[in-house]
Amino acid sequence: MSAIQLSRKNFRDKVYACWLGKNIGGTLGAPWERMLYVNDLDFYRPVPTEPLPNDDLDLQLVWLQMLEERGIPPLLPHFAEYWNRYLLAYPWNEYGMCGRNLIRGLRPPISGWFENYFVDEMGSPIRSEIWACVSPANPQQAAAMAWMDSAMDHSGGEGMWGEMFWAAVESAAFIMQDPRELIRLGLAMIPPSGDIARVTREALWLWENDRPWAYARDRIVKVYANIHPCNAIANHGFILLGWLYGRGFGDKLCKAVNCGYDTDCTGATLGALLGILGGTAGIPKRWSEPVGKDVILFRLTGKINAPKNLAELTDRTVALAERLAQQRSQAVSFGNTQRIPPDVKTRLHHNEAAMAAASQDVCAAAVLDRDLEITLHYHGAPVMYPGIGRRLCVALRRNGAPVRGAVTLKAPRGWQARPDPDDSAAWIVTTGKTEADAAVKVTARVEGNVYRAGFVFLAPAHAKGFPSGTNISYCPECGGTRGHCICKKSRITHEKK
Repeated sequence: MSAIQLSRKNFRDKVYACWLGKNIGGTLGAPWERMLYVNDLDFYRPVPTEPLPNDDLDLQLVWLQMLEERGIPPLLPHFAEYWNRYLLAYPWNEYGMCGRNLIRGLRPPISGWFENYFVDEMGSPIRSEIWACVSPANPQQAAAMAWMDSAMDHSGGEGMWGEMFWAAVESAAFIMQDPRELIRLGLAMIPPSGDIARVTREALWLWENDRPWAYARDRIVKVYANIHPCNAIANHGFILLGWLYGRGFGDKLCKAVNCGYDTDCTGATLGALLGILGGTAGIPKRWSEPVGKDVILFRLTGKINAPKNLAELTDRTVALAERLAQQRSQAVSFGNTQRIPPDVKTRLHHNEAAMAAASQDVCAAAVLDRDLEITLHYHGAPVMYPGIGRRLCVALRRNGAPVRGAVTLKAPRGWQARPDPDDSAAWIVTTGKTEADAAVKVTARVEGNVYRAGFVFLAPAHAKGFPSGTNISYCPECGGTRGHCICKKSRITHEKK
């Protein structure tokens, strides 16, 4: 079976347009973020002279550096490593809850849902472009990597399915154009009964049945909107309404942003998709010139090796895509010309990798020791209550593939651990008093090498829940997470306390 061959020149142009569109849409929508009413924009208001900084892009720049330094495709523990390095200052919503869990020693995917009300938010759907751009014309691969990304802060939530959907759609958009076909393809990569799938089908039905844009927007709000303006479900619908109802690049962006709610995210995601679909020729200069070509970081992002401009960002993204294609050349290759096999639509709809990702256990945590990924399955929340025996299992993977090895589990002092008599791969762990957090230690022997990992269990006193819709505390000086903020003065004050 011949591989899909992408034209290097055409591919680079679409990647550049993706990042340019991201900046344009985010800058258009940022001044109107969290406003729930209908807007009447037909252009930037105010007109910018540079792109507004946006976490929608910044988190993907962290992943860009991660992929360059740790290899591609990534492993789940790499995401935790780089979040701890560069993103702990972000206190908002799912970002703050993820950071809080990482600081407590929890690892993904359990870090993504435990005591986290915000799993249905927009924080991960807005990070989809990097996976599409490094996996062009391979939507199931893009969706599978998007699962790992969203497992940091949206495990099992609608935000996870939103990121997988857009990563798949954007990946396929490198060689497909029809919105109906792209939407159906995206739906093939996510659970069909979730709210992201339902609002997608609703938006498509409204458009296909000639309901006016205003009626469609009102319908999405009434049926799917949440009290929180950054909830992913309605905003996902707004992106689709802009794409389907708009006429031309600018009108599509304005129709999405004019729906209100999380407008920088809806504008940025749609702008990136339109960039992939139309390339730089599809972005009018009237829209591109005000934002320019620079990459400007948001102040809470750590000191990463960020690209200075869109050209550098494009070059680095393209290099990663070529590296991944060389590793998995049976799917996609690059050349001087573009060659698309006649069965391409069937190939793009293959979803085995996406479905395997979506079915993974989110009551688990993954830790990396050298080249071995060790995963503990908690079979529930990461809290140990006195007198209740917990069944724990361990899985081993190398380069994403399961491996066999001898595994032992050691419980903390005062706890008891015994093999499960009904399952040789499991243990029953019981505690006495649990007044302090503790770690279960795992030792694995694989092919003569010894690997180790520790997995945190929280004491009940440290896991009493967190009020829904409430953010973690932040520094009054700089707005960053207390103790991890960017304000030196506030850090010193916090440390003294």
